[in-house]
Amino acid sequence: MSEQETADLGQSMKVVADHRRARRVGQVRRFALQAGVLVVVLLAWWAVTASGLIRPLYLPSPGAVWTAFVESNSCRPIAEGSSRTICGEQNYYMWEHLIASLQRMGVGVGAAIVLGPILGFLMASIGWLNTAIEPYLNFLRSLPPLGYIGLLIVWFGIGDLSKYWLLFLAAFPPIVIATINGINGIRSDTLDAARSMGANRRQVATEVVLPSALPEVIGGIRIATGFAWTTVVAAELNAGIPGIGALAYVSGTQLQTALTIACIIVIGLAAVALDAVIKRLGTLLVPWYGKA
Repeated sequence: MSEQETADLGQSMKVVADHRRARRVGQVRRFALQAGVLVVVLLAWWAVTASGLIRPLYLPSPGAVWTAFVESNSCRPIAEGSSRTICGEQNYYMWEHLIASLQRMGVGVGAAIVLGPILGFLMASIGWLNTAIEPYLNFLRSLPPLGYIGLLIVWFGIGDLSKYWLLFLAAFPPIVIATINGINGIRSDTLDAARSMGANRRQVATEVVLPSALPEVIGGIRIATGFAWTTVVAAELNAGIPGIGALAYVSGTQLQTALTIACIIVIGLAAVALDAVIKRLGTLLVPWYGKA
């Protein structure tokens, strides 16, 4: 290797190192900003509650919310001096409520993730099928979950089956639509080039259409999962215990505001974690997406 090539290689490695260093600095700054905003919000929350401007019934202090969270994940005496204890809330720890809701999500949204891309691919490939089904798909997508939860209970009972259906119907349309948009967004010259090189229909579908549409499909899954998670309270209004949505609803009706806020925070954090997992899986499945 000549001296010039060695110098060029060293310069390239320096550029890469500088880029990585700048990215790490950017990540630290973003984390510091987000942490700073969180601290300000908590301080403002504490100041408002400590000043007595708002009654604890309407806005408990951060400490009260934390206490409610801890008690919902531990056992405590029923009364002072009593040897009998009560564990969690509604006979379940909060983490058990959360796991129950995630299991329902896994079944309902999981079915949508499996069936949604299949229908989307068929609708994008068959014109008359798209014309026939699209209006009903949009109709279903526009319905609020509370609008048909009662009907699902009549059809499937108050058990988990009606909850699975509700979460499935909430997640299914966005995934189908995202799949259709992903396939329709593929340039025709890309397909023609694959065919001109001798690719058959199966190869075009698996090696061109699927990789090209996959980023849109994953984006649709992210949106669908988020929307389905927002319906978890509606899904668990009836016989939803154990369930984090049901716990939030029941605690609200019992004026346990601190516990309600604790449930809301857990629901929000779970949503952020779910989205981060799906985003990470998308990065692993389509590492080329968004890169020049």
